[in-house]
Amino acid sequence: MSEPSRAAGEASPRANLVVAVLALAGITVSLMQTLVIPLIPALPGLLHASAADATWAITATLLAGAVATPTMGRLGDMYGKRRMLLISLGALVAGSAIGALSDSLVPMVAGRTLQGLAAGVIPLGISIMRDELPAERLGSATALMSASLGVGGALGLPAAALLAENADWHALFWTAAGLGVVVTALVVALVPESPVRTGGRFDVPGAAGLSIALVCLLLAISKGADWGWGSAATLGLVAVAVVVLLLWGRWELRTAQPLVDLRTTARRQVLLTNIASAVFGFAMFAMSLVLPQLLQLPAATGYGLGKSMLAVGLVMAPSGLVMMALAPVSARISATRGPKTTLMLGAVVVAAGYALGIVLMSATWHLVLISSVIGAGIGLAYGAMPALVMGAVPVSETAAANSLNTLMRSIGTSVSSATAGLILARLTISFGPATLPSQNGFRLVLSMGSAAALIALAVAAFLPGRSPAPAAPAPAAAAGR
Repeated sequence: MSEPSRAAGEASPRANLVVAVLALAGITVSLMQTLVIPLIPALPGLLHASAADATWAITATLLAGAVATPTMGRLGDMYGKRRMLLISLGALVAGSAIGALSDSLVPMVAGRTLQGLAAGVIPLGISIMRDELPAERLGSATALMSASLGVGGALGLPAAALLAENADWHALFWTAAGLGVVVTALVVALVPESPVRTGGRFDVPGAAGLSIALVCLLLAISKGADWGWGSAATLGLVAVAVVVLLLWGRWELRTAQPLVDLRTTARRQVLLTNIASAVFGFAMFAMSLVLPQLLQLPAATGYGLGKSMLAVGLVMAPSGLVMMALAPVSARISATRGPKTTLMLGAVVVAAGYALGIVLMSATWHLVLISSVIGAGIGLAYGAMPALVMGAVPVSETAAANSLNTLMRSIGTSVSSATAGLILARLTISFGPATLPSQNGFRLVLSMGSAAALIALAVAAFLPGRSPAPAAPAPAAAAGR
């Protein structure tokens, strides 16, 4: 046995532990997306707030995650990825504890904001894997870490629903805090700090500019339906976002150590992967918006199934398991055929899953099948994205590049939520005194999910057939600081 092979063999048990801990961290953070879903109808009463104000408990997490993801990625490249990972997990624990102690809107929004600041864990985890794992383990490990964004969301819904139905709602947040403490302890004990760092000075103007632009854009998208898409507030926020983004881009191109290296981001492979990620984020979230409503609407509508929130979680859970199971398959296809092929295959599977949903929505097993097929496609595609990004950026920029890719997915999900919400609010039926989304509205959203996957397929077709080898880090970066 050669020396490298022996070293890789000896490193395998430790590598397995690192992968397991980082994947658990990713799943724990992604649980924050579904944590409050079972509480949404009751939030105004629980927090003594209006329905419009109560939605800030969801919006705050989205906005905080958008700000934290690129910022923590760049800080991780500069000062240590494990260090930033621990800070992110600390924010999750603190936010969960504040939420657990809350009975009103303001502390709940503060807690949910801190939970959102942990969004950088997944790209940081992928970047640690690139620095620490032997080459033969990297593909499957990063595929699993990338898929954890969907896995945690799918598996967390039934768990959250079960807790919400059988215990005081504060138990949801205490459970999240407990998971955060366990994961933090495991990271401290088992995950090493990466020696790959860039050092330098943090781009404060760049971080501030990108944060302002993202907050304005996502706030307009998430609140546009409430405020009115043509209202002064919505249009004003969009205008501010566009102007600030233009100024930010000019700054990033001129500063010596930018928050986001736009020249690297403009490389064909990185740019097209990020565009495909945003489109996939749109496609993934459409399933999460349609299937739970179909399951819970009254059976008397003719298309609703009249199920409980717990049943919704159990129907959606298989998609998370399928995503996890497909992570090594995604890595294997990427290793033999290239990540471009994997991404395109994932897009085809997702498009087929949504097409099935248009015609199969009259039984519970139909929706289990649909969510599982879509989950399989997402597992394939999400596993390929880190490989595409890391194949085109220097090692010293791994965390920042993966963070931007994760951010693009989040923007896609935000646009999906706003678009689907607008459609379902316009295409309705009268059911007694209530107004409910119509079956045609659901079919239109599912059609859009299928179309989005096909757009991602078209974008992926222009990617290079094979990922080029990552650029070597600069000597100072390789040595660490």
